[in-house]
This record gives sequence, structure tokens and C-alpha cells, in this order.
Amino acid sequence: MNWDQIAGKWKQFSGSARQRWGNLTDNDWEAIAGRKDVLIGIIRERYGVAKEEAEKQADEWLRAQKESDHETHTATRVK
Repeated sequence: MNWDQIAGKWKQFSGSARQRWGNLTDNDWEAIAGRKDVLIGIIRERYGVAKEEAEKQADEWLRAQKESDHETHTATRVK
């Protein structure tokens, strides 16, 4: 999974992102729309972290989505 896939399925993934970054507003989420660069900029602004930290958080969140997606597909195939 990559950021293009996240952007394409943003409504599906935005709930998980909202849980991760609860300080972001509805307007923030509309602006982000699955775009990593916008997410990083808003994380920096709202949480006062450096660009590297915001990128790290975004990458960790994406990795968690990949793992969750992998577990979902593996469980579906096992059944």
C-alpha cells in the first residue's frame, strides 16, 4: 500500500487517521484528502513538531495500515 492508494480510499482510511491525530479539525481532514505532504504540514502546524518527526509519524501510520490490510487479506483467505 502506498499514498496513492490511501488518497484513492481516503474515506476508508480517514477514521484511523483521525484516531491517530485527534487535534486535527474537519477542515484539516478535508484539506488532507489522503495527501501525505499536506498531512505532514498540518501535523507540523498542529503539534509543533519538526518535519522529520511529522514524516516519521505519517510513515508509521502508513505502515500500520499496510499491516492491518495484510492481516485482513490473510484472515479472509484462511476462512
